[in-house]
Amino acid sequence: MRNHPLRCTEFLTICALTVLSVASTPASEPDGTAADALTKTSVSLESVLQTHCVKCHAAGEEPAGEMALTEINHGNVAEDLDRLQSLVDVLDLEEMPPEDEPELPAEIRQELLAKLQATLHDAVAATKQYPRTPIRRMNRFQYNNAVVDLFDLKCIVFTLPERMLREHRGYFQPASGKMPDELLAGSRPLGKSQLIEPRLAGVAAFPQDLRAEHGYDNQADHLSLSPLLMESFLKLGQSITESPDFEPKNVGVWRSFFAAPAAEADLDRVVRKRLKPFLTRAFRRPVGDALLNRYCQFVSRNLEQGTDFPVAMKAVAAATISSPRFLYLYDTSGETQTASPVDDYELASRLSFFLWGSIPDPTLLALAAEGRLHQPDVLTEQFERMIRDRKLKRFCDSFPSQWLQLERIISSVPNPDEFPQFYFLKYRDSMHMMLEPLLLFETVLIENQPITQLIDSDFTYRSDLLEDAYGELATDSERKGGAVQAIRFRRLPIEDRRTGGVITNAGVMTMTSGPERTQPITRGAWLAGVIFNNPPEPPPADVPALGEKPAEGEEHLTLRERLSMHRKRSDCKGCHEQIDPLGFALENFNPIGVWRDQYENGREVDMAGTLLRKHRFENVIEFKDALLAEKDRFTEALAGHLLSFALARPLSAADRVALDEITATVAADEYKMHTLLRQVVLSEPFQTKSFPQVASNPGP
Repeated sequence: MRNHPLRCTEFLTICALTVLSVASTPASEPDGTAADALTKTSVSLESVLQTHCVKCHAAGEEPAGEMALTEINHGNVAEDLDRLQSLVDVLDLEEMPPEDEPELPAEIRQELLAKLQATLHDAVAATKQYPRTPIRRMNRFQYNNAVVDLFDLKCIVFTLPERMLREHRGYFQPASGKMPDELLAGSRPLGKSQLIEPRLAGVAAFPQDLRAEHGYDNQADHLSLSPLLMESFLKLGQSITESPDFEPKNVGVWRSFFAAPAAEADLDRVVRKRLKPFLTRAFRRPVGDALLNRYCQFVSRNLEQGTDFPVAMKAVAAATISSPRFLYLYDTSGETQTASPVDDYELASRLSFFLWGSIPDPTLLALAAEGRLHQPDVLTEQFERMIRDRKLKRFCDSFPSQWLQLERIISSVPNPDEFPQFYFLKYRDSMHMMLEPLLLFETVLIENQPITQLIDSDFTYRSDLLEDAYGELATDSERKGGAVQAIRFRRLPIEDRRTGGVITNAGVMTMTSGPERTQPITRGAWLAGVIFNNPPEPPPADVPALGEKPAEGEEHLTLRERLSMHRKRSDCKGCHEQIDPLGFALENFNPIGVWRDQYENGREVDMAGTLLRKHRFENVIEFKDALLAEKDRFTEALAGHLLSFALARPLSAADRVALDEITATVAADEYKMHTLLRQVVLSEPFQTKSFPQVASNPGP
């Protein structure tokens, strides 16, 4: 994910370091180098310092931010890629200089930006290093999927409440390339009926792996395996194969793996023949003879003790899914310290866990065994196959809800006295609200629509109750009511651009509001993180929250006026300059997403603002137009989210070169969703590994 915005002092530091490094560059540097590129801008950078920085940061008793130009040491900014990327960001987003300082001329800003981006690309090309994804265990969602696929189960292992959008009657058919006009769906929080599905009896679910603060629930640095958890996995493996539901009708590989062979068969030969492909699938790469012998001997000892053949094979299966080789996801070590290609088996796992949340299937493993999977045409062909498989639903069950942070809506509790329409029976509109953006995402994916539909769609899916909740923003007047379990959603055209897309739907508006009022700062921070992948820094701990209700004497003020009085601290100003225009752009939507033109005190809602200091908007439609004018920025941001999810780690400045390349290719293909996902898979960070000198092989 993108680094947090720089403060003015950091901007000053990097500018000064850049100038000093340029000044110290020998004149004999060959043409085309990063140093030469920067040398051409040295005069402009010095001018930037004199015009925009020295006023506050000159040497003296108390320079602003305790930073004086004379105290900065020489350095080479190209050696600190994250700092260099931060400078690119603050220039590109026009975050520096601050709004109350002289504006940087556009031509100088663009010249500096172009040269610094070239420096970044050259530095990344020279170092060829990306952050290393640490060894990590599968999360609960991946473990369930992997066990289901390994045994070809006709049921799930345990209930997964994190799957927010429950499919009914098989509407999800990616091979068709079309979502139905009407479908039945459910939502996990709607009640216990949504959790009733075929699963293995006697298998207790593990605690949910929570979404990491910097990303997703598959992030490697959050998925350790303590001795206590390892013991739990051992018990879990046994409980799975010992479940009364683990029987031939539910286990697709029963006949080929568990069933007893003919009486005259050579048991040792049968066990070896069955175990080799089974362990290869479970461990995602071929097993050596020594390892295979250990598992075969385990089965032999059980058989010698009189254990029935199916029971002995259940025992070895339980040992397999409890092995670190199954539980751990990792890259093997290599010989170079720079980025090197992953082997085909590692590539198969990356691809499968990205799109299917599970272990590779036999097709991927066969191509890996042939050494052909890494070939661009073969890899593209496999991507196209996987993107049309029903297992793609697992990607939809995992990525979009976390990207949009929809788990926050579950704890939303609008004041029932002020917003009684939010509640019906014992259920809440939020359970319908959360499904609308998820169904939109699935449609854009299955139909390979432009990702700009996620900003400003011309269609949506709504239940009748959700249509009622939208009030004047509803799109259809012929409604019949709705059930509270399997909900009927219909595909409806969007004719009023105030709604449509993921940013103005009722679910997001509700989860970014408090019980009594909207929270523009929360909404702005959500937009900055989700849409631009540029989350703001957390507020200082000593800043009190704005009250839900106006204080005495402030009843006549608008929310913008109240917040303006609340945030006069200088250390809050920079972030608010970035967040406020985003949050107030959605201020016409009340705490449950219903349109309003006035506050309760009769004052007009003031939502006008400027996006990125260059796109003025006076209403939410113009705000969407401003976002679409920056669709390349949104493409890069969404690509960053996807790449971080695919690699199970936060991104760094080195990854930004790949994001630039992905964005250019996606833009050239009309911003199609499949192109975006394909380019993530074809990107260098996805297909390489770094820091291989640190051993990462698991135990037996």
